[in-house]
Amino acid sequence: MPDPVLANPGLANPGLADPALADPSVVQPSALAAARAEFDAIDDALHDLLMRRAALSAQLSAQGMKAGGASFRPGREALILRRLFARHRGPMPRETVARLWREVIASSLRLQSDFSVAALAETQAAARGHFGLDTPLRCHAGPAPALAALSAGESPVAVLPAPVDGEPAKAAWWVGLDAPRLQVVAALPFLLGPGQALPGALVVARFAADATPRDRGLIRLERASGSSRDALMAALDAAGLTPRRLILPAGGPHALAEVEGLVGAEDPRLAALAPLGPTVIGGYAEPEPEPA
Repeated sequence: MPDPVLANPGLANPGLADPALADPSVVQPSALAAARAEFDAIDDALHDLLMRRAALSAQLSAQGMKAGGASFRPGREALILRRLFARHRGPMPRETVARLWREVIASSLRLQSDFSVAALAETQAAARGHFGLDTPLRCHAGPAPALAALSAGESPVAVLPAPVDGEPAKAAWWVGLDAPRLQVVAALPFLLGPGQALPGALVVARFAADATPRDRGLIRLERASGSSRDALMAALDAAGLTPRRLILPAGGPHALAEVEGLVGAEDPRLAALAPLGPTVIGGYAEPEPEPA
């Protein structure tokens, strides 16, 4: 809502001649002053808590409490946002809550480690929205150089386009993903927009995804020539792996199965898929839908 003082500078000086400014139905200076004082108190309290949170992140880093582990924990971040969404009330949109906390979480990542993101031109917006405006972003010409930068340790994560059913085989970067060394660990955006059913990008890292109560697992399959979508779905069902989506590139022998729940490389259910040469390539916490 526009500030009445900014909208009408005369409110800042009651001595001005405009008679409308003296009308109590137009403005109540004492109420406005009280509201501003409350805004200031809330801002100070928020700032105090943000400084306290940053100090705790810095303390964890200084004490080496995350030594040997990644500072980016996508499952933990998903749990934080789900908890906040569940308790959220009032007129502030959930999108604003997500954006605020993504910046706060990204700031913690930068405090705890030398964090940067490898991305492509088409995934820059998703990377910025998830990892914050101030996180260093290194743009690469395609998935192969982005994954090479990730493998070399130049960036802790790479943000690549989400696989799409019927995409050209040359665009299916997941076919050559060096799993289990590199794995998908998150999907972006975490809060889907109205009418958006699928994520637009996936995050790849050098560690496995964290488990949450609602996850999707990704399994790369090698299908025989002429094998149908229905046959692959039936094979997954028979193995006890509930298929949520099956992605078939336009040409090539591979398929990408998205199943309910994360799947480990040693999961005994994979044995039933042995003829399809299954390879687990990671997974992610299910994004949250935004009501229309």
